[in-house]
Amino acid sequence: MSHDRRDFLARVATGAVAGVLPFTPDVLRGLEAERPGGPSEWDLSWVDRIKGKYRAVFDVPEIEGGHGVWRASMWGKQCQGVLGAQPDDVSAVIVLRHKAIVLAMQQAFWDRYELGKRNGMRDPDTRKPTNRNPVLSAAGGGTPAKRDDAALDRFIARGGIVLGCDLAFGNMVDLVAKKKHVPPDEARKQALAALVPGVILQPSGVFAALHAQDAGCRYLRAS
Repeated sequence: MSHDRRDFLARVATGAVAGVLPFTPDVLRGLEAERPGGPSEWDLSWVDRIKGKYRAVFDVPEIEGGHGVWRASMWGKQCQGVLGAQPDDVSAVIVLRHKAIVLAMQQAFWDRYELGKRNGMRDPDTRKPTNRNPVLSAAGGGTPAKRDDAALDRFIARGGIVLGCDLAFGNMVDLVAKKKHVPPDEARKQALAALVPGVILQPSGVFAALHAQDAGCRYLRAS
């Protein structure tokens, strides 16, 4: 998919292109065709996991050293510590979109494609340049020890829901295609294999954030 095409799709997803809604079936099929190897059906089963009195969706469009991800775990702990909520009373959804899609990639992908260098990453504590994914636990990334419990992989292991923007994920696919000189469908396959286990791709981050609100989540722009 060309850079211009991705820009167009991103603008459509944010409502920035006037006169394109509502979409006809032909237009929708055309947009779907631009995603080689893309899913014909999206996994929306995560909605059934949103339960309890306290529900929130953390919209994370910027990398911001990982703070947007950590805020979801902080909120959950505070609901329990301050409000006396039980774990089952709290449902948190993280949406990784726009620039923050890199946080959804495993450390090996960061190493291979120098995501830290590409994004001007600095260690959130030392402020020195780093190529570590700041939201993965110490065993697999660069989350500071004091925030290890709030790492993305630990959040997922506790039952947290993490959604990724497929439009932004196209940039990860492009990195693979250009570096390895493989066709788009193979590049997408390899990029999918490099996602942090448990991250669920959605048509767009905008769709994910709004659909979570439909399921009763309160919205927070977290980065």
